[in-house]
Amino acid sequence: MIAIIDYGRGNLYSVQKAFARLGAQAVVTSDAGQIAAADKVVLPGVGAFGDCMNNLRSYGLETVIRQVTERGTPFLGICLGLQLLFDGSEEDPGVAGLGIIPGMVRKIETKGLKIPHMGWNNLAYKAASPLFTDLPDSPYVYFVHSFHAVPADEQVITAVTAYGQEVTAAVGRANVQAVQFHPEKSSAVGMQMLKNWLGQ
Repeated sequence: MIAIIDYGRGNLYSVQKAFARLGAQAVVTSDAGQIAAADKVVLPGVGAFGDCMNNLRSYGLETVIRQVTERGTPFLGICLGLQLLFDGSEEDPGVAGLGIIPGMVRKIETKGLKIPHMGWNNLAYKAASPLFTDLPDSPYVYFVHSFHAVPADEQVITAVTAYGQEVTAAVGRANVQAVQFHPEKSSAVGMQMLKNWLGQ
């Protein structure tokens, strides 16, 4: 069973529908016990960093997220779900993130381009990831964001895109994988990524 973490923010049901199209059972839940018992866990997110972290804490879900990531449960962060894995964000200074991947979330320096970065951009792979199996070179995926992660260890960056600067598009470390874009909105490429993650 796949648990999609419900903390009152995020594109929960579009993610659930994407897994359903792949024949996978995914449950939207805020129940810590159900999340802890899941075979795989997804952390989606849409909105402001501080609001989402505060909601996670008010729902009492921070501890179970740490538990499942530390014990090796396959874990996928999507969009703001990637950013929440880091120590904090310039979007909401003083609000601590989950701290699962060391580093900070920074505003994109766009050099005159519009913010938020919204639309289709191609990926440049930086490191191996189980998400990228059977994908073409430079695949296009769909982004909506104004901030991006800057890891303390650049080796966790698995893909980048260009938008005024090099922007972190995906990170990965052992069982924890996360993408800044929306695979559930990224057509066949995104569905292949979700299929690859299911096969981990």
